[in-house]
Amino acid sequence: MSTAQTLILGAIAGFTIYVGLPMGRLNDVSPKMRAALSAVATGILVFLFWDVVSHGVEPVEAHLEDHKWAAFAGYATLLSLGFAVGLMSLVYYDNWLKNKRSTPLVGPGAAALDEFERHGWVESLTPGRRLALLIATGIGLHNFGEGLAIGQSAAAGELSLALVLIIGFGLHNTTEGFGIVGPMSGEAERPSWGFLGLMGLIGGGPTFLGTLIGQAWVSPALEVAFFAVAGGSILYVVIQLFEVCRRFSMPTLVAWSLLLGLMLGFGTDWVLVAAGA
Repeated sequence: MSTAQTLILGAIAGFTIYVGLPMGRLNDVSPKMRAALSAVATGILVFLFWDVVSHGVEPVEAHLEDHKWAAFAGYATLLSLGFAVGLMSLVYYDNWLKNKRSTPLVGPGAAALDEFERHGWVESLTPGRRLALLIATGIGLHNFGEGLAIGQSAAAGELSLALVLIIGFGLHNTTEGFGIVGPMSGEAERPSWGFLGLMGLIGGGPTFLGTLIGQAWVSPALEVAFFAVAGGSILYVVIQLFEVCRRFSMPTLVAWSLLLGLMLGFGTDWVLVAAGA
């Protein structure tokens, strides 16, 4: 397989995320459907958190089992710092956004002039869209690590493994689109196609970038770092989504839908494992 073919297939694996994004344009979504979509998204993100953390911890434990203490200490530190950066950067960033308004609203239904003059694009987003952006960012970091795995397998001459990873990650990424649009299901105004397209680029594009870098530069430490940052950011998003699900006051429906999302995540992962076997 040539470098160009690998990059094209890596791009396809990443951009299958667009399969689930049109769900965000559904009309007349009932409260039950909104609750179910949000809970399915939460289940998918819970799986992604487990998946990312397990990938990040694996190299650390490998050095520990081999009694390579210096390498273990370095990788463990890298994992811890990456996790802290992924989690706390979103905590501080979200707090910054909430406190950014420099003047209050001037009256019912009216916005202060500075809302339009000083606020950037992200600050003008609705809560659901802002959470969707955070989810897409966390998924993008996760998919960058997946892209690295694809590129490094191809660079090492393990073409069958690279193909398996491309197919498996492509199937897996189709569910991630549902995870992105879930928080927006409770909002009256539908997201634009342009916004959904941008979310797909943020979430799926890094798979291609990771494939490109992985082909040229094999670095297990870089993989651990990105999986750690992705794990921290996804954890923050999961915390937010649990709060969203709680507000629907439909615990039974939410629980079943969350379980469905979790099983969708594991199902796509099992396809990947079965193909690899």
